[in-house]
Amino acid sequence: MTDRPVLSAAILALSLLLVHPGHAQPYPARPVKIIVPTVAGGTVDVITRLIANDLSSRLGVSFFVDNRSGAGNTLGSREAARSDPDGYTLPMSSASGQVISPLVYKAIDYDPIRSFAPIGLIAEGSIILVVNPSLRWRSVAELVAEAKGNPGKLNYGSAGTGTVPHLSGELFKSAAGIDLVHVPYRGGALSIADVIGGNVQMTFEASSPLLPHIRDGRLRALAVLSKSRLPDLPDVPSAVESGYPSLVVTTWTGLFAPAGTDAAIVRKLNDAINEGLRSPELKSALAKVGNVPIGGPPEALAQLVVAENQKWAPIVRDLNLKAE
Repeated sequence: MTDRPVLSAAILALSLLLVHPGHAQPYPARPVKIIVPTVAGGTVDVITRLIANDLSSRLGVSFFVDNRSGAGNTLGSREAARSDPDGYTLPMSSASGQVISPLVYKAIDYDPIRSFAPIGLIAEGSIILVVNPSLRWRSVAELVAEAKGNPGKLNYGSAGTGTVPHLSGELFKSAAGIDLVHVPYRGGALSIADVIGGNVQMTFEASSPLLPHIRDGRLRALAVLSKSRLPDLPDVPSAVESGYPSLVVTTWTGLFAPAGTDAAIVRKLNDAINEGLRSPELKSALAKVGNVPIGGPPEALAQLVVAENQKWAPIVRDLNLKAE
């Protein structure tokens, strides 16, 4: 004789599968949103669009970018942290958004480490000090001399309070012993535009959005903050060559997921990212925006975030940087 409760349970389970066929579908089964916590046109945004296009072709669904800027990248990060851990909302971030801003903005309601599951490290680039080409400075030494002669009269723009460009400017001020006024923007693209427009004299920004403007003469590069010169800018000295050995700053981008995302989803995305970063096409595209592919397992990104926290936390504390 058939056990009616067992039969009923089987029928219920079958009906649920029929009503919710999506549960049986492999990931990804629908478009995936990648949140970029900056305005369009900045370094993280440019690299994210390259990765989104590559993932779309490799995984067979659309990966699209959603820019959510503000509060030093913390607004977009907060939205991502609150998203369902189903693999369909992923934040792409950097040292600015994932490490420094949470140290500066004390009122964030997510944990920059525990709220996210690292997926993969994407690329690394350099920070460049650029000025409006109408200004007479053609070297870091000339800029420093001008600043020392006019303390508090020169200004520099940044992608926002607590971002890597901001701290690069503060490190420069400290190393050179000068007083510059910080002008924060809601993203690097806006800061760059105001240097080109002559509203601020200089900015420190990642190489990717700067290189096209440097090449066409709308910006003048005075120094790169990597340890050595960039192949794309062989005539521009490093800050080390210019007499500031402590002024070494690089940028990185990494893809994350909300904490609790299934490990199988993380592995699938990590595998696809690493496969893409090995392709000549993506290597070439990243090189055009001044970045080199990194890749590696999720653990490499996790370790980098911890190391970056250890690097930037004392600097933020010493500068007494605070933002609400």
